[in-house]
Amino acid sequence: MIFNKETAEKTAELLLQINAIKLNPKNPFTWASGWHSPIYCDNRLILSFPPIRNFIRDEFAKHIEQKYGKPDVIAGVATGAIGIGILVAESMGVPFVYVRPEPKKHGRQNQVEGFLQKGQNVVVVEDLISTGNSSLLAVEALKESGANVKGMVAIFTYGFNIAVDNFKNANVQLNTLADYNHLLDLAVAKNYITETELKTLQEWRVSPSTWNV
Repeated sequence: MIFNKETAEKTAELLLQINAIKLNPKNPFTWASGWHSPIYCDNRLILSFPPIRNFIRDEFAKHIEQKYGKPDVIAGVATGAIGIGILVAESMGVPFVYVRPEPKKHGRQNQVEGFLQKGQNVVVVEDLISTGNSSLLAVEALKESGANVKGMVAIFTYGFNIAVDNFKNANVQLNTLADYNHLLDLAVAKNYITETELKTLQEWRVSPSTWNV
């Protein structure tokens, strides 16, 4: 679920402007999963553009407080959301921790890095939601560490049905700054793509794992 339409449209436009999101239906990308895709998203690029990273930071901070109340801790999901998560935590004046994909193999074998007390209210920051599996593993790690996870926020989601089901089944509330539908609407309006390319992008979202195979 997006926070609001205005934020979704502005975020989508900024991501397209800096090529954090690339749309190329004629020459699809190949994801690490092996999926073929007419879209590629790399939100790490946001950190290289101060005005845009500040916009994302401020929108996160504002909407987190409105939706969840001020948390005790902001948690970023490694590695993509560490940078923006730190900025949000700094803006809100709260501590920051981050969550590894799995516990370290040495030392204290931490999965949650930073100071986190049992019972603290945590909002999780993520950069991108595809299936949601890795994001929800981070939530589970925080809960196992004793955190009270209020919800998760992300910059962008593809809106796959599997992700919707995964978050529902895990009973985790997800809110995003932008999503796939608003991105496509804006991309057509601003002439980033044609109506024909729009149809291709819509078809891909229906069955991404089998598209163009």
